[in-house]
Amino acid sequence: MTTDNEANPTSLTSEERYDFFLDHVLEEKELWILVNENNEFLKIYAEDEEFEYLPVWPTSELAQDYASEDRSISAMGISLVEFLKKWVIGLTKDQLEVGVFPTADGSVWMLSAEELKNDIQTELSNI
Repeated sequence: MTTDNEANPTSLTSEERYDFFLDHVLEEKELWILVNENNEFLKIYAEDEEFEYLPVWPTSELAQDYASEDRSISAMGISLVEFLKKWVIGLTKDQLEVGVFPTADGSVWMLSAEELKNDIQTELSNI
């Protein structure tokens, strides 16, 4: 039996969405970003805080749903191994934060790529 929150994870708080993200990514071994037609990934600039971040989602459907009004971008999967081995290094070097599972209302769980990597590795060690 599915609860309302499982049926609509976007209704969860940003902290609950972060937990949902970790559970799903660890199970599927993949996370999702948005890219344009040139395969350039979407970065979001947070004006109030003056920093950029890479938004990530646990499923292609949730990523695509976020971008539903912009047909020029689409969801692209990244394997968990590739994210941990390549993307974390690049994001850290470029000083990009990671915004986990942002929603249309602007709520998002923010952390550094290294913090996300550490959380993923901690969760993996608990399996």
